[in-house]
Amino acid sequence: MEPIPLVAPTVPRILFITSNRIGDAVLASGVLDQLVRQYPDARVTVACGALPAPLFADLPGLERLHVMTKRKRGGHWWDLWKACAGTRWTVVADLRGSLFGWTVWSGRRQVVRADKRHEHRVEELARMLRLPSLPDPRLWVSDDRDRRAVALLGGDVPVLAVGPTANWGAKQWPAERFAETVLRLTAPDGILPGARIAVFGAPNERAAAQAVLDAVPNERLLDCIGMPDLLDAFATLRRCRFYLGNDSGLMHMAAAAGTPTLGLFGPSPDWRYGPWGARCAVVRTPESFEQLVYASSFDHRNQDSLMLSLNVDSVIEAADDLWKRVSA
Repeated sequence: MEPIPLVAPTVPRILFITSNRIGDAVLASGVLDQLVRQYPDARVTVACGALPAPLFADLPGLERLHVMTKRKRGGHWWDLWKACAGTRWTVVADLRGSLFGWTVWSGRRQVVRADKRHEHRVEELARMLRLPSLPDPRLWVSDDRDRRAVALLGGDVPVLAVGPTANWGAKQWPAERFAETVLRLTAPDGILPGARIAVFGAPNERAAAQAVLDAVPNERLLDCIGMPDLLDAFATLRRCRFYLGNDSGLMHMAAAAGTPTLGLFGPSPDWRYGPWGARCAVVRTPESFEQLVYASSFDHRNQDSLMLSLNVDSVIEAADDLWKRVSA
């Protein structure tokens, strides 16, 4: 096979390799933000899984969005190499910790290695990559997309966003409790009296969220289940006054949007994957993550909720506390 000719580096080029999961990709987005700030004229290629790929569609300077569809014997890495080996990269940032970053030409490499400690993922990335500051997550939204979000929400009535689903049933707080909670939070004595309630989730999660949809009066309900694009959901979350939801990619999107975000945790470690930012908080089950997942009865294949010990009053109290803090 003839060698692939290298393209001359006429402008800075960044190759950013990130996760297959939405939440992990959001948490890592701050690394990309620091890079594009350092190289404002750069052309950027983002390589990631199909689920988080839409999150980067409005990135300024985006030259290519490479969707890594898993193939046998690492074929997806070979596809990426064929797409990238002919370019002289200014920076290759590989947040998946693969060997790929060392197989292409690059003036600077940022490769995450396996060295997990008891720290948040954002802190871990800062330490491993020796970043000058913590890489606060950041997503980019076009003006047109933002205008659509404004039109969808309309008016001056505040909106409470809720994400009652998750990618694993064990992480899902019962939808009936979400329904009771959001009605109390928007009651006359709640943090957002009279607010409309926007219910978010993937198209295949409607059944899991149905109890919330049914509980909210039609005139106050914004059904955002199955929005056509992740960035449309993000643009909408930026316009909401408060977010309440399970540990999920949507929770991390709300936090990255700067919306006050309360994450509900049980069988996942909030110390590592809690919503990141000064306007965020966590409320979890009385049992720790370790107590739940290291129990003799634990089975990761079981979809039954492990959040049942978390009661509505505890969530209301945590929401009140967060609201007071961000409103001070």
